[in-house]
Amino acid sequence: MSGRLEAVCVSGTDLPAVAGRKPVRTGIDKQLVLGRVAVGEHGLDGDVQVNRKYHGGDGQQVYAYAQEDADWWAAELDRELPPGRFGENLRTSGLDLTLALLGERWRVGTALLEVTAPRIPCANFARFWDVPQLVKRFTARGAPGAYLRVLEVGELGAGDPIEVVSRPDHSVTVDLTFRAWTTQKYRAAELAPALDFLPERNRAKAAARIAARTVPAV
Repeated sequence: MSGRLEAVCVSGTDLPAVAGRKPVRTGIDKQLVLGRVAVGEHGLDGDVQVNRKYHGGDGQQVYAYAQEDADWWAAELDRELPPGRFGENLRTSGLDLTLALLGERWRVGTALLEVTAPRIPCANFARFWDVPQLVKRFTARGAPGAYLRVLEVGELGAGDPIEVVSRPDHSVTVDLTFRAWTTQKYRAAELAPALDFLPERNRAKAAARIAARTVPAV
């Protein structure tokens, strides 16, 4: 399996503020970067995560969104959605990110990345796009993109192939995880085989949900 890296984006230091009862700075507005970009253990060089409670850290160093899913939203909203508008670092093509398995590994440039979780939309995302009910619509659509863990540092750039170099022996996809965390919480126990691949901040909560939904053997 392989795809292509269409664009690389980082937030930089000139961060926009999104409207609300209390305007807040956000790193969601990623800007296109030309040339090669270094991938460190904390993510892409030049990228900024403002709210470290929900963004960045183990398993969320990099965020990927597919061009195919961006095209769907562009048609749905009748607007241009260039790379970076989803808050993604990597705009990809040729891979179905929704059906990616937690724990599958990608070689992109000289970096090695691992799929860890879906992105859960937040109010700042809706305010940034200025689209009513965007969180509800994004959740219903169910094409959340994929968070990635940096396993090996390196560099990457637009045009690089994305090679899926390994896939774990389970069936826990980004889609299943997204649904189990949002509209189908009764499916939490199905995430058990992939618990160790989740971002570190999500594991304890996921384990508790799994335990609550698991029927004891008799």
